[in-house]
Amino acid sequence: MGTPDLMGRDPAAGKPWLSIVGIGEDGLAGLSTGAREAIATAEIVFGGKRHLDLAGGRITGEMRRWPSPFSIDPVIEARGRRVCVLASGDPFFFGVGNQLAGALNPGEWRAFVAPSSVALAGGHLGWALAEATILSLHGRPIELVRPHLYPGSRILILTSDGEAPAKIAALLKADGFGPTRLTVLEALGGPREKVRFATADSFDLGDVDPLNLLALEVAATPGTRLPSLAPGLPDDWFEHDGQITKRDIRALTLSALNPHRGELLWDIGAGSGSIGIEWLLRDPSLRAVAVEGNTERAGRIRLNAQALGVPGLQVVEGRAPDALADLPTPDVVFIGGGVSEETIAQAQAALRPGGRLVINAVALETEALLIAHHGQEGGDLVRLSLAHGEALGNLRGWRSAMPVTQWRWSKP
Repeated sequence: MGTPDLMGRDPAAGKPWLSIVGIGEDGLAGLSTGAREAIATAEIVFGGKRHLDLAGGRITGEMRRWPSPFSIDPVIEARGRRVCVLASGDPFFFGVGNQLAGALNPGEWRAFVAPSSVALAGGHLGWALAEATILSLHGRPIELVRPHLYPGSRILILTSDGEAPAKIAALLKADGFGPTRLTVLEALGGPREKVRFATADSFDLGDVDPLNLLALEVAATPGTRLPSLAPGLPDDWFEHDGQITKRDIRALTLSALNPHRGELLWDIGAGSGSIGIEWLLRDPSLRAVAVEGNTERAGRIRLNAQALGVPGLQVVEGRAPDALADLPTPDVVFIGGGVSEETIAQAQAALRPGGRLVINAVALETEALLIAHHGQEGGDLVRLSLAHGEALGNLRGWRSAMPVTQWRWSKP
């Protein structure tokens, strides 16, 4: 018998009934003998209209287009028959191959991989792709490019359609990255292939093929706001009404939250959303839910998330603890506003074992609550005190900010 893999699947449990074939814009001409045979002998061939058209001369079985909304369920339901799935280039690079492999046992499929569009683009550009940032914005908000906009960086973007390059160029120009050089690479590898150039501030390329990649060589105008790799963004980068965890305290709080890849944060009493936003900026794998009871502030959180390049921040409008009832299980919880005994209890109950809770308090009554919990349940109790140098007439002196009491607790 085979040894089960990390997901508990037995590699001997399946036989290769499925062929996953990557096909380029050159169609059948670019396929290996094995790939062409897999298409020709399949009882069912799945693919998008473009892929089925490219391989049409070789298909003898039933052609099925992907359902809308997209789902791999029809492929799984055909398990045991001779099935072929067509995909663009490398099916395992932002492609359907990953979804299929995750749903099948090892040994149930065989793959015929063609050059990805990114590989073809790298050949045109002469870029060291290992040093470039590769983003898929296919069906995703273009604002996700913002955290990657450093002068001198090279970014290769898989877009959604022919309108995307102009929209991204407009975003770059508005954000101060107008000098950025853009290369639009269209329908690579086929007879419609085209490569064109522009800058973001003078982008005027029309009739862009829906099948395109966009390459950015980032440049900025003087004074442009650049993304930071460190926590603690300036307070004025956030729209707020004063309800914001200030920059220095925010940086210390992010350190206490201690984000790990793939974790989910609840930011309760989110205010401006600054904690949840900076949490998401630490790594693309992180997720966050901002819970805010004030409608106006909830709207600001959404605007801040878009402006800072993390539009995936989930905003829940409602007051804790009631608003927490149906949220997914968190790995980490931060409570920065609306601290109450009920909210603490709900957060502790919701956390997975080993999960972390961090609460900041300024008011004496809230501080007393945290001191009591620390005495009963342990954890770390920390006093955060800061002072800033300010003018005192012709001299200078220290002006102290209100101290923050922070309780850090891990669930047994």
